[in-house]
Amino acid sequence: MRTQLSLTPSLQGHMASTRVSAQPLREKTRELLSKGNEVVLNFQGVQVTQSFIDELVGVLILQDGPDILTRIVFKNCSEDVEAIIRFVATDRSDQYIKAHSH
Repeated sequence: MRTQLSLTPSLQGHMASTRVSAQPLREKTRELLSKGNEVVLNFQGVQVTQSFIDELVGVLILQDGPDILTRIVFKNCSEDVEAIIRFVATDRSDQYIKAHSH
């Protein structure tokens, strides 16, 4: 099952900038993923900071591994948002792999 989460209703304004504002979205994403769902994160009209994306996605990667990204779809991202997601995903995936390879 595919579930879409729009970031706009849960954010004050259109700038997602704090780790605190990402935590409820991360928990909702985790809940949906734990039920076997694919999660679509809709960034329509939202700009983000690296801290926000790290809390939303980076924490999931560090806890569950980079394979978690195969079940998350990033929709309606600006070029800047895509670049931030790519940076965080690469960095946290590298950290996960280094921590779990012996």
